[in-house]
Amino acid sequence: MPSARSTLGTRGEALAAAHLEGLGMRIAARNYRSRYGEVDLVAHDGDTLVFVEVKTRRGSTYGTPEESVTPRKLDRLAKTAALYLQANGLEQRPWRVDLIAIKLGKDGPAINHVRSIVERDPG
Repeated sequence: MPSARSTLGTRGEALAAAHLEGLGMRIAARNYRSRYGEVDLVAHDGDTLVFVEVKTRRGSTYGTPEESVTPRKLDRLAKTAALYLQANGLEQRPWRVDLIAIKLGKDGPAINHVRSIVERDPG
């Protein structure tokens, strides 16, 4: 049986994917893993690949979703993105890392989409 944490994460990722698709992005991959860690979602935003970190919280006991993304996590996300690009022959594509922070409350989910917490344009 899935843990409450994994169920919360799965729900957050589904909400994030729907949010991105609502913005016209196309989801290319979910839960891409590398030796550096995992990227929750990979999406196409026009010619730009977007690697998405999804953080979901029910309350503020452990801080806000945004506060949970550390410099170490940003470094791991960038390294995982680089490996994804290399594995798929996409090294010349512009890319960025976005954060989707979701707070689940009694009034429904509140989504904060923070764009370009890391970005690279190889051109």
